[in-house]
Amino acid sequence: MSWLLNRAMLAIFIALAGAGVGAIVGNLVDAPQLGPALGAAAAIAAWVMVDGLRALRLMNWLRGDLGREAPRDRGFWGEASYRIERALRQRDRAFTLEQERFGQFMSAIEASPNGVLLMDAGDQIQWLNAVAATHFGLDPVRDRLQRVTNLVRSPAFVAYLQAGVFDEPLVFSTPGSDSTLSVIVSRYGDGMRLVLTQDITERERTEAMRRDFVANVSHEIRTPLTVLAGFVETISSLPLTDVERERVLSLMSQQTARMTTLVEDLLTLAKLEGSPRPACDRWTPVARLFAQVESEARGLSAGRHTLRFDIQGQDELAGNDSEWISAVANLVSNAVRYTPAGGSITVAWSHRPDGNSEIEVRDTGPGIAREHIGRLTERFYRVDGSRSRDTGGTGLGLSIVKHVVQRHGGELDIQSELGRGSTFRIVVPAARVRPLAPTQPVAQEPSTVR
Repeated sequence: MSWLLNRAMLAIFIALAGAGVGAIVGNLVDAPQLGPALGAAAAIAAWVMVDGLRALRLMNWLRGDLGREAPRDRGFWGEASYRIERALRQRDRAFTLEQERFGQFMSAIEASPNGVLLMDAGDQIQWLNAVAATHFGLDPVRDRLQRVTNLVRSPAFVAYLQAGVFDEPLVFSTPGSDSTLSVIVSRYGDGMRLVLTQDITERERTEAMRRDFVANVSHEIRTPLTVLAGFVETISSLPLTDVERERVLSLMSQQTARMTTLVEDLLTLAKLEGSPRPACDRWTPVARLFAQVESEARGLSAGRHTLRFDIQGQDELAGNDSEWISAVANLVSNAVRYTPAGGSITVAWSHRPDGNSEIEVRDTGPGIAREHIGRLTERFYRVDGSRSRDTGGTGLGLSIVKHVVQRHGGELDIQSELGRGSTFRIVVPAARVRPLAPTQPVAQEPSTVR
């Protein structure tokens, strides 16, 4: 209340000063009693007028552009304009800060991998981010204030909203696509609802692959175990001749080897998936790698195929040498197993025009239909399951190849056509290839045999 006391004291002072001046003037004009009253009134009126003009300037500023500087007067109105201006500036700064925070919050929601959609009590869309728009096939601007049940045609989603029971998330496939969404709805405010969406297509696919993997492993192991159990029962319960016993033991050995190979391939896959990417500090001559693969291929082929190993240049590969050998050996052994007797298999090392290099395994086998090529590297995927088991394959070879190639930064390219053979190419990045130093001893290159 100090400002009120100050103004009252000022008004009294002005009135007294005006009365004094009025007394002097009243004596001069022979009106000594009227002069002080008129002088005090005139002084108060003048003060009120000046004070009103200052108040008017402040009001005009408040009505106009508040971005301009406030009137700089003395006294009460000067103090009032200063305080009002400071309060407005503080409000503007606080508003700007809140806008920045809100913008950051909205940017964070937009950057979220999950979809966010806000609905009112009438199921009208109040706001949604780009991810939610993609999940539901909506337009973030055009579809605002539209009923979501009129735009999203999934019966499961519409029934979920209408039921109003949101204790469990809804999982459904979006119409017109192969995507699978998980939707969670939460209530907030006055009938408002928050819809969170997540694309779980990859998760569902991975879970399906896991189930298939477990089922396939169980099946692959159960089959030889059943055979072994039958043979054991046969040996223990039936009198067998030496020839029959030898044949049964041979078949049991085959089934044991099959299980051993399967377990080894599974352990190889687990090791590849759980270990870090190989560094570029270990180098293996390509000629040495091809020599080992050729030795295994010739033993597997046993002269039934024409094998050709061709190396262009003297180079070294960086990475894990045993993984490289495993990848190339799997491709070559597949070619040998599936190429009929009398066919030819070519394994070549060459440089590509883009600076990378490649290992190519080409055969004249029966080929692979186009619809199977994209799934060849899946675990246990077989184009012809019975034929694969007859050749001794586990269905894991190409999956191992894919993991090895990816771990070394390369790519696996598969080209095939029914009746015209197949070509598998491992594209090796330039960073993992270097010329063999002249002073280094080079492993003897395998000869070309047709």
